[in-house]
Amino acid sequence: MDEERQIPTRRKRKKRLRIGRFLTLFLVLVIVIGGIYAVAQYSIGYKLANKEVDLTIDFEGDKLQSGERENILVLGVDSRGQKQARSDTMMLVSWDKKDNDVKIISLMRDIYADIPGYQSYKLNTAYYLGGVQLLKNTIQQMFDLPIHHYALIDFSSFESLVDILAPEGVPINVEKDMSEKIGVSLIQGQQNLTGKELLGYARFRADTEGDFGRVARQQIVMEALKNELLSIGNLSNTPKFLGAAEGYIETDYSRADKAKRIIDALISGKLEIEKLTIPVEGTYTFNSYKHAGSVIEINTEKNKQAINDFLGK
Repeated sequence: MDEERQIPTRRKRKKRLRIGRFLTLFLVLVIVIGGIYAVAQYSIGYKLANKEVDLTIDFEGDKLQSGERENILVLGVDSRGQKQARSDTMMLVSWDKKDNDVKIISLMRDIYADIPGYQSYKLNTAYYLGGVQLLKNTIQQMFDLPIHHYALIDFSSFESLVDILAPEGVPINVEKDMSEKIGVSLIQGQQNLTGKELLGYARFRADTEGDFGRVARQQIVMEALKNELLSIGNLSNTPKFLGAAEGYIETDYSRADKAKRIIDALISGKLEIEKLTIPVEGTYTFNSYKHAGSVIEINTEKNKQAINDFLGK
């Protein structure tokens, strides 16, 4: 009787072993196939953008101290094929790695700034005069902020990256009809925007809000792109996006570090973004100069304090 009871038990164990081996083999196959797909898509994306990078940019970032927030100067540039251009979008992305806390400080391009070695101009003129390094020095001089790295993307490259990441478009609630000087016509309401349309939405300023409205929309776009990066539905597009980002985004990060920053964001799944616009309300006036045009003159000390409070210093 005991031998008869043991036979079914042995059969069950063998069956479980077979199922376990099958599942292990299936998992290994999925990982291998997924890895091959990821490498192939990364390569495709990299080849798309491989010739876009300017490796001649001079930049000396501040050394990141232990426990310090990592500050990245993020620039959007409308070069239109020219070597010299003004920085149309200027953001400082501040990242607390320990808590995976990201804060974005948007800097108005018309801020009247003392540019080292030059007379005062609009802040975005610093990039035109001396590239990333001079803009970094100007911002640092004004607000006493360490800037550890930079990332720069041309607007045409931005369009391509958006279309790779979200081929079905990025969902945006367009608050009004927009068309003037942005190259596209947008209709009020919820819709999915292509890369070109999303760029046009972020750049629109032909209304009473002017640059303040544009900066607010740029922050909306950053939030929307963060959501697309973290979306499971776009997971299959991520390897190609990473490859294209390697070519399209100019930065002082190494190739490995550049991909790592994006992957860290993806696997964390909890990037909560807080946003601040400089100048803050009540700390600026409008003025005009013959050599610089219409500018925003700011109370530097009050805005420096606002930044410190925002970053929790």
